[in-house]
Amino acid sequence: MMKKITLLLIAILSCTLSFAQDNEEGPKDGWVKSGNISFLVNQSAFNNWIAGGQSNVTGTVGLNYDFNYKKGDLNWDNKLILAFGLTKIKGEDVQKSDDRIEWNSLIGKKASGNWFYSAFLNFKTQFADDLDSDTDGPTKFLSPGYLQFGPGMLWKKSDNLKINFAPATAKLVIVDKNLTLPNDAYFGVEEGKSTRFEFGAAIGAYAKFNLMPNVSMENILNLYSNYLEDPQNVDLDYTMNIVMAVNKYLSANLSFQTIYDDNAFEGFQTREVFGLGVNYGF
Repeated sequence: MMKKITLLLIAILSCTLSFAQDNEEGPKDGWVKSGNISFLVNQSAFNNWIAGGQSNVTGTVGLNYDFNYKKGDLNWDNKLILAFGLTKIKGEDVQKSDDRIEWNSLIGKKASGNWFYSAFLNFKTQFADDLDSDTDGPTKFLSPGYLQFGPGMLWKKSDNLKINFAPATAKLVIVDKNLTLPNDAYFGVEEGKSTRFEFGAAIGAYAKFNLMPNVSMENILNLYSNYLEDPQNVDLDYTMNIVMAVNKYLSANLSFQTIYDDNAFEGFQTREVFGLGVNYGF
C-alpha cells in the first residue's frame, strides 16, 4: 500500500513537472526574494438547526518565504514555512489545526546543463505544546525536531521547478527525553535518550505553476529511506497548496498534506484546510 501511494504521488508530481516545464524561465543573477503572509479563516454557525451541526471557527496564520541566490554557476535556494492555527468547536476545548516551522536550504554548483552538484539541509519542528491528547505522545518546540542534510545531485529548471537526489543523507531526530514513554519509542527515539541518528537516501521535489489565470498550485514532495533500519519503509511528506486569487488581498486557499513516518504513527497522517484567506505578498 505504501509503495503504491508513493508511486502515485511521484506520478502526479511528474505530470505537474511536465506541465510546469514549458512555463518557467531560468533565474537571473542575484537575489530573488518573494513571500506571502496569510490569514485563513473558516466559520460555521448553527442555532436550533434540526439537521444537526456544531458551531466552530478556525483561524490560521502563515508565512511562506523564498529567498534564492544565483551567481554564475552557483545556486542557493531557501524556503521558510511558518504556520500556526487554532480550532474552537462549541462546547469543546481549543485545539491546534496547524503548527509548523520548516526551513529548506539547497545549494548547487553547475555540473552540466540543468544538473548541479548539491548539498541540502532541512529542519522541521513546531511552535507549541499539544492542546489535545490524540497523538501517541506529547509534542512541543524542538520535541520532536527533525534535521536532515547531505550531498547529492540537483536537477533545476527554475526556482519553481527542481528535484534533488541525495543518496548519502544524515537524519537526526531530536526529542525531550523527559517525554519519552515507558517501554516504548518516542518518534523512534529510545526511552531515556534525546536523539536518534539515521543514515539513508532522500529525494526532494518542488513544482509551482499556474493552473489557470489567478489560480496557482504548489507541490512539495520529500521522500526518505533509512539504510540502517527498515529501508523499505519510505518516509513520505507531500504538501499541495492551491491559491485562487479573488483580488490582490483576498483568495480562497486549499492546503493538503499527507505524511507517512512509521516511527511517529503506524499509518498515514493527513491534513486538509480550505477557507477564505487574507494575503499580503512581498
